Amino acid sequence: MTDFKWILFLFAFLITGSSYGQNQTYKEPKFHQEWSKPSIYPDRIVLNFGQNPSSEVNVTWRTNSKVKKAYAEIAVATAAPGFWKNGKTIVAKTELLDATAIEDASVVAHYHSVEFKELLPNTMYGYRVGDGEQWSEWFQFQTASEKAEDKFSFLYVGDAQNYVLELWSRLIREGFRKAPEARFIIHAGDLINRAHREQEWHEWFTAGGFIHSMIPAMPTPGNHEYRAKDQKETLAKERSLSVQWRPQFTLPQNGPEGLEETVYYMDYQDVRVISLDSNRDQERQAAWLESVLASNPKKWTILTYHHPLFSASNGRDNSELRALWKPIFDKYKVDLALQGHDHAYARGRVAPEGNVMDGVNIQDLTGTVYVVSVSGGKMYNMGEDWTGKGAIKDRAAENTQLFQVITVEGNRLKFESFTAIGELYDAFGLVKGENDLNQFIELRVNAVPEKNNSNTIPFKD
Repeated sequence: MTDFKWILFLFAFLITGSSYGQNQTYKEPKFHQEWSKPSIYPDRIVLNFGQNPSSEVNVTWRTNSKVKKAYAEIAVATAAPGFWKNGKTIVAKTELLDATAIEDASVVAHYHSVEFKELLPNTMYGYRVGDGEQWSEWFQFQTASEKAEDKFSFLYVGDAQNYVLELWSRLIREGFRKAPEARFIIHAGDLINRAHREQEWHEWFTAGGFIHSMIPAMPTPGNHEYRAKDQKETLAKERSLSVQWRPQFTLPQNGPEGLEETVYYMDYQDVRVISLDSNRDQERQAAWLESVLASNPKKWTILTYHHPLFSASNGRDNSELRALWKPIFDKYKVDLALQGHDHAYARGRVAPEGNVMDGVNIQDLTGTVYVVSVSGGKMYNMGEDWTGKGAIKDRAAENTQLFQVITVEGNRLKFESFTAIGELYDAFGLVKGENDLNQFIELRVNAVPEKNNSNTIPFKD
């Protein structure tokens, strides 16, 4: 090719290439309705911790209703491939989910669960599940240490909700790549968009793949985990928790009566991690929360719930919830509040005595740090300042998928927020001092702009 022809070719390529995508219509994948149906083979295998993660881990999985009896096998993992010889077999609890009357679900399945008890602390285990003939592969997990000061990390993600298999998959997999030794994952609500829809739950489990089977999930329900099941509920303007929620997760049963497995807590080393359900019974949860915090022996306290006390987007303020719950957070010196719902990013804090802080210092004493984050593909614009509501907003972002890695070691906590391509966007540290007051340390990062001008795709309702 002559130089002149090469120049013409390159010019044509640049012209067509630079315009590619600007006028493109996003093409959603189509899924066959049978794609999400269960079979005799175990699928949707997910781990959850019990109240005491040093000795309790739960596993749940799904098959079709032909599988009447199921088992889990577990053994201390070693480098030898025959590690399973020193293990044991446990009969699973089997629960029928018949959701054929619910249009979005239209499924009959057996959910099987096993609670692994009396495990050794700080120990890696291998396990598999099946019916005695059809088995999953062997997965591994690690229990918490009994030493409160031992270092560990966990992941926190906001709403997956939309484009779950298409776009949330890259985010959660990048989170695993960035923090492969994370001990658990907090999901701050709206895991899917339509509460009872089988296809969307199948997308969520497929997107996370083996991550769900190796790193225990700590999910809290969002408003999209609640939806009318039938015409009767629709006419009565009632909503029910996703019919899949309780069968497919095996979570601590230490919450208020009737709210088990949506309101609960676990004690991971020196951290008490508490899930609240901001969708309902908020006053009853306030009384329960006060009792759980009043008896809290742990150094660090982290809460997760869906609707933010300090919102990231305009027109979404939850003033009544803030008035109800924030005084409890202040009274018991909650360290971190991990939130979702607003499909943008915001991070800020309150003063130790609940007063508005005057400016942002490199190092300062701080009360609760509030974070809102989004991990899926649906985005909103950033909102107003928090100052008039009793807090200061330190960092914000829009149109950006993010996951967070939180590391705790003794008196120190480090928070890092990463984009879906692994760039560090935000970071800060907390150092626990006298009277449980935290020193706040703003960490410098080479962050992307707060307003991300990349092309967006139309979001689903």
